[in-house]
Amino acid sequence: MSLPINTVIPTLDGLVLTVLARTTQPLTGRRVHQLASGGSETGTRRVLHRLAATGLVIANQVGGSIQFSLNREHLAARPVIELTRLRQELFDRIGTAIKDWAVPPIHAGVFGSTARGDGDLDSDVDLLLVHRYDDLPPQWTDQVGELAEQVHAWTGNHLQTYALSNADLGRHFAAAEPILNDWLTDSVAVYGPQFRHLRNEIMHGGQE
Repeated sequence: MSLPINTVIPTLDGLVLTVLARTTQPLTGRRVHQLASGGSETGTRRVLHRLAATGLVIANQVGGSIQFSLNREHLAARPVIELTRLRQELFDRIGTAIKDWAVPPIHAGVFGSTARGDGDLDSDVDLLLVHRYDDLPPQWTDQVGELAEQVHAWTGNHLQTYALSNADLGRHFAAAEPILNDWLTDSVAVYGPQFRHLRNEIMHGGQE
């Protein structure tokens, strides 16, 4: 999830295409190299010129430099762009799956390395689930298990869930549990309110 395009293009080409896919602003070879954070500047320029020869990248002479941009009309441009947004696709799929749950949570948020985008092949997909039940209904285990299977099929990574009732979460806040910092700073809400809004509702009755 840190660099999804590497799943299909595990070379400098993937880094270069990720940079170009994230902006419509033409960039010099040096700037592409800086943003790609990998390979040499010479290698980056070679990739850019090779991709320009295929038509996937546009190269324009501007003054004394050449500026590069992704040719978004190219047949391969859409697959490239989709590969760079796989993390958001994962968030969307998790949220869509949870919407169909018979016993939905109040809030679901991805946190940790997947939310930050710095995970690796062995990283878990960490998911916080906040619910309203003192005793979880029987369907809860089945639907969480099904989601875990789906996430593994989608990513190859395992799902790690943390389920808390809103009362339990209130006690976490009262005790200033360290993990709260991860949920407040990194969490990406995929279902229900943002975590900060949920915190305000629990701690201050919805008041900032």
